[in-house]
Parts: sequence; C-alpha cells; structure tokens
Amino acid sequence: MEKILIVDDNPDIRQQMKWGLSEQYTVLLAGDVNEGLDIFNKYKPSVVVLDLGLPPHENSSVEGFRGLAAMLEQNQYAKIIVLTGNCERDNALMAMRMGAYDFYPKPPILSELNVIISRAIHLANIEEQNRSLQKTLELTSKDSCGIIGQCPEMQKVFATIKKVASSDVSIFITGESGTGKELVAQALHEAGIRKNGPFIPINCGAIPENLLESELFGHEKGAFTGAHATVQGKLQYAHKGTLFLDEIGELPFNLQVKLLRFLQEGVIQRVGGRTNIAVDTRTVCATNVDIAKAISEGLFREDLYYRISVISINLPPLRERGDDILLLANYFLRLFNEENKKKVRRFSSSAINFLKRHEWPGNVRELRNRVQRAIIMSETSAIEATDLGCETEPPALTDTTPPVVSLREARNKIERELIAAEIDRQNGNIVKTAEILGVSRPTLYDLMKKHGLTPLTSTDKAPDQLS
Repeated sequence: MEKILIVDDNPDIRQQMKWGLSEQYTVLLAGDVNEGLDIFNKYKPSVVVLDLGLPPHENSSVEGFRGLAAMLEQNQYAKIIVLTGNCERDNALMAMRMGAYDFYPKPPILSELNVIISRAIHLANIEEQNRSLQKTLELTSKDSCGIIGQCPEMQKVFATIKKVASSDVSIFITGESGTGKELVAQALHEAGIRKNGPFIPINCGAIPENLLESELFGHEKGAFTGAHATVQGKLQYAHKGTLFLDEIGELPFNLQVKLLRFLQEGVIQRVGGRTNIAVDTRTVCATNVDIAKAISEGLFREDLYYRISVISINLPPLRERGDDILLLANYFLRLFNEENKKKVRRFSSSAINFLKRHEWPGNVRELRNRVQRAIIMSETSAIEATDLGCETEPPALTDTTPPVVSLREARNKIERELIAAEIDRQNGNIVKTAEILGVSRPTLYDLMKKHGLTPLTSTDKAPDQLS
C-alpha cells in the first residue's frame, strides 16, 4: 500500500483521517514538524498532508513553511498537500510557489481530500517511472552517442549505428524536420574510424544556389567577381573526416551531377579550377522530403540516390515514440534548469497530458524549445500545460474520476463505514466505540439509528460494569 503522512497538531483530525484513509493507504501520523520530518525521512511517504499552523507557532504558518521547505529539500519530488484556513489564500499561494503539490481548506472533507491524494499518488507514480526510464537512458546513452530514446524504433536506429559506424559506406538518413538527423550523423562519425578527423555539416537548403557550389567545392582566385583569394570548400575541409549533407533533397540538379562525380572518383575541382584534388571523406546525407517522389518528378537523380544510400536510417517522428516524449521532456527539464539556475522540479499532471496529446509537428526541436521557454518563464516549481503553450486544458489521459455523488452522500457513506468498522473491532462494545470515535454514547446511538446500524445491547456497558 502507498504510504501517506498526516502532519497536524489536532489529534481528532489526525485520527479522522487515519480512519477514513487506512483501507486505501498506510497512514502515518505526526503532531508537529520535527516528528513529521523524522517519519518523512524514515518511511519516505508518497504524499504528505501538512497543516501550516503547527506548534509552537499554531497561529502562524512559520512552522508549516519550515516543514514544507525541509521535506522538499529531502525529496524534491514529494507531493505535499497543505491545509490552510479559508482566509489564508496568500499562504496557500506561497506554499505552491515553494513547491507544494496542492492546497485544501480546513476543516478537511475526507472524500474531497481523498480525490486530491489519489491524483497526487498517480502523478508521483508516473514521475517515478519517468525517472526510472531516465536512469536506464543514462546507462544506454553512452552506447548511442548521447541520442535519447528507449522506444523500439530508436533502438533499431542505435543498433544500425553500431553496425555501420566502423565501415566507410555512405549513409542516408530520412525523417521529418526536427527528428535529430544531424545527431545521428554525429553519432556515426564519433563511433566510426574517422572520429579523429573533422565533422563538417552543410545545409544544402539554407545556402543560395549561386553560392552553394563554391561552398561545397571551393573556388580559385578570380573565378568570379569578389573571388579575391583561393578558398577551400566544405568537401576539402572534410578530408579524412565526415561530410554531412543535410537537406540533400534541396541540392540543385546541376550540382547533383558534380557531387555524383566526386562520390564515384574521389576527386573535386574548385570553381574556376582545372586541377583534380583528391578528397578522402565519408559522406552522410539526410533529407525530410519524399525522395522517391522527387526522383519520379525528375528533381533528384536516381543514380545519385543509389550512391548515397548504401545504408538507410529512418528516424520516427516524436508523436510515434511513446514514452520517449516524457523521457526527452525530463532530460530538457534538467538541462535547462542547470543552464538557467532555476529550480523547476516537475511537470504538472496537465503538462504531462499535453506532452502526450500534442502532435509535435516540430518533433524533438519543438519539444526542446517549449521546455526551454517554460523553464525560463516559470515562477513556480511545476511546469503547467499553459507554460508549454497549451491554450486550453488538455483532456485527461484516462478517466480516473470517481462517480459523481453529492458531498452529503459521500460523508454519510464514510461515516457509516467508520462506525460499523469500529463497532465490529470493539465486538459491539458501544461505550468503547464511542470513546474511540470521540463522541458521546447518545450521539453514537443517534448516528447508528441514522445509518440503520443495530446496537448489540449485551455489550452496551463500560468494561468495568460487565458481569
């Protein structure tokens, strides 16, 4: 059973909560902050219900805030629900800014509080699973050159990288924009036989066509207006290393011919030059366009495609990677927390719903940007869905909401169950039952009558009166 800790100086409230929650949870009780901290550190409960007004400062929130800060210092992922008076909204908001999970007004209505507790435990379990995945990731990412992913599709990518990294064949990477194609190219380079050489990336779609040839192949002095000196191209800079041609589907047709000649013969000529220059480089290409369609439309040479795609690697879009979304989100949370000196501890349940529901058209790049912005702008310890750019509250992932009943029905149900259970524990002894429940014997009789519970008159005596 999940462990929860109740920290309240009122013994009646502590006992009421224990009776009402003990069938679902292991309930731990404390009457002040010091006792609560001892139990918290020893038993590590999933959820804490913490009264802010605790001795020796019952009329202020000093002790409650001290306990909240100390518990979060011990475990930043603890779900702490603070109890506040109806006129203490400022204290509640302060507690939330400090890292409390939620707040609830006193006196507590057990059925309502239990809903908050169950949701807190559900979120705590999800976060624990995410941290477990993160630890697994840290063990496996060394073998995948830092690329993050645990889904089957990404495991296939990692396996392919391991198999082909030590060879020198051309690699063709496909996938939507933002899926991490350059990261895979870097992983291939760093795990391969050319890791001590340069890794030279160039985006074929980001350079104007009239400059791209010179950027790739270099140019001789005087080759065109403004060519005041001989300049090496990216291909030559990649000698003994790896050349990464991103968005090769955007390469102009005339340059496709020249690139094909280089791949076949291993030599280049600079713009305006006539001398063949030998270049020894591994070529990794990538695109987000439908290359088969480009070939059929005459926009991409089929012979070039076969030359650059000895091995093909396809990267799945983020929306198809399942739990990798939360894995990556938590990785970026930790990364940008450190970079920005922030103390954002977690994603709220609404944020987790959004992360799982969003389509991620910009893939990992979009996720990274959204988390980075949320951390920079956040003023609390939790990232909400709105911080991630969600304009409306996302629907719940699963319908865990209990059936709708009135508060009167819920209170009556819990009250009847408590009384019946205690009468049974005391073998029908009404005096003892009333004493433990903290009510008078006439009141207990009235409650039993109200709930249709039959008294056992043979034991309706104090223990010392029994014959």
